[in-house]
Amino acid sequence: MSNMIQLAKREIRLGFRNPWAYSFLILFGAFSLCLLAINAQNYLQGYSGVTASMLSLILYLLPLMTLFIGSFSLTSEKEDGSWHLLSTYPLGTFAFVAGKYAGLLVVLLTVTSFGYGLMGALGGVIGGGFDFKTYGLFLIFSILLILMFLGAALFIGSLSKNRWQALTISVSVWFFAVIGWQSFLLSFLNLLPYTWTKPLLVTFTFLNPAELVRIFVVVRLGGGSILGPEYYRWVDWIQKPSGGLIFGAVCLIWTVCSVLSVCWFWERGRRRG
Repeated sequence: MSNMIQLAKREIRLGFRNPWAYSFLILFGAFSLCLLAINAQNYLQGYSGVTASMLSLILYLLPLMTLFIGSFSLTSEKEDGSWHLLSTYPLGTFAFVAGKYAGLLVVLLTVTSFGYGLMGALGGVIGGGFDFKTYGLFLIFSILLILMFLGAALFIGSLSKNRWQALTISVSVWFFAVIGWQSFLLSFLNLLPYTWTKPLLVTFTFLNPAELVRIFVVVRLGGGSILGPEYYRWVDWIQKPSGGLIFGAVCLIWTVCSVLSVCWFWERGRRRG
């Protein structure tokens, strides 16, 4: 436990020196300010064109930032030789991966929270801030994206041999999960019998953290009608009082499975030398 905590502290120090995080923060803040200015001209609560644009902004930036920072953190250990030094200490694979995950999570959540705090302060000044419930859902949306994509990022880092390979895989995963997802579903599901559509749609949605979290937040904001009839049951159970607990359990299972997969691949590579 002490080794894991020390590794997490080390990762936090390195993470706050990473220019990638601040670059994304500046970009996020700039676009958020533009959306706040638009919202100030036509203030609406719940799901609207501005909140949809804000969700898209978060969905584009946060997974990409998380994939880059998380995967680079592991591949840098291989390239710089830091892992060979750390492996001489009595440090287990799970403690190493968990320490990495915890440290990076603190860095990403701190940077994101600062961005939301800045956005809230600016919204109060110009009078175009979102209502408290919308802010809360944006924050939950961001936290869940970071939690789930950080596990995927470490998984990519455990498979990659260098930063360039991690960069290529990260961009490919981000493009497929965020931008190309709808096209993939339409092209693939149209080739199958109609009776297979709904079961496979549910399965694929659970496999894609970006789509899974997006649907939850859109429904909670009151925009479930835009999802179409295929997601009627999703809207039904998400709106129930127990929907948040069920969704939280699903996200936790997804994250734990991804971290355990990272441990398995890293231990496998460790034994091979």
